[in-house]
Amino acid sequence: MDKVVASAAEAVADIGSGSSLAVGGFGLCGVPIKLIDALLAQGADRLTTISNNCGVDDAALGVLLYAGRITRTISSFVGGNKELARLYLSGQLEVELTPQGTLAERLRAGGCGIPAFYTPTGVGTMVADGGIPVRYDADGNVTVTSAPKEIREFDGRQYVLETALTADFGLVRAAKGDRHGNLVFHESARNFNPLAGMAGRVTIAEVEELVEPGEILPEAVHLPGVFVQRVVEVGSEGKEIEKRTTRPRPTGAKEN
Repeated sequence: MDKVVASAAEAVADIGSGSSLAVGGFGLCGVPIKLIDALLAQGADRLTTISNNCGVDDAALGVLLYAGRITRTISSFVGGNKELARLYLSGQLEVELTPQGTLAERLRAGGCGIPAFYTPTGVGTMVADGGIPVRYDADGNVTVTSAPKEIREFDGRQYVLETALTADFGLVRAAKGDRHGNLVFHESARNFNPLAGMAGRVTIAEVEELVEPGEILPEAVHLPGVFVQRVVEVGSEGKEIEKRTTRPRPTGAKEN
């Protein structure tokens, strides 16, 4: 039951080239940065990532992208990463765009063993009708597009069939975790982390604080240990803010 490993490097040692990864985080909030850095050092390539976004130019999944380690991504937002745009439009990266709420539910469904579900999101758009560019060639021509999806009507409203997502590995970051793998996420850092953790066949959690079993109240657990196979304590250092926004100081205000 003790799932603690000694280091992030040990935790990701068996992630092989060609693996698929469900990765928690939103922007730079709640991103498993230590596991990503360890994976960069480990050397696995031809990775498929499933995440809200693919990092920024110099942080999070962006470090794997710049190193040429990611060949396919399933994401809902790709606008914050110039390298992703360059790789995508030059035919070096395959991108499957998915509405954000649909992405979340596809991960949750995968973790719950639900193979597919119907949602109204995307009906009447290219999400349902197909045709979204998935891959370009080196000359900027579209070579692969998304396929049309099944549409059904329920109670007079149309819904599109979306399939569940699972991954070989789930990478998540939690504020607190115990040796059994029970995790607690801090406020908005919760975001996609529980869903990515559910969808991974082997889920690895980096935690800022490691506690003993019983120290986390059962009702406070956000992701139960049954979904988590490895835990590594990493501390709180190294976190970044993607876009720092502050209010102007009022005229005449004193410095502290």
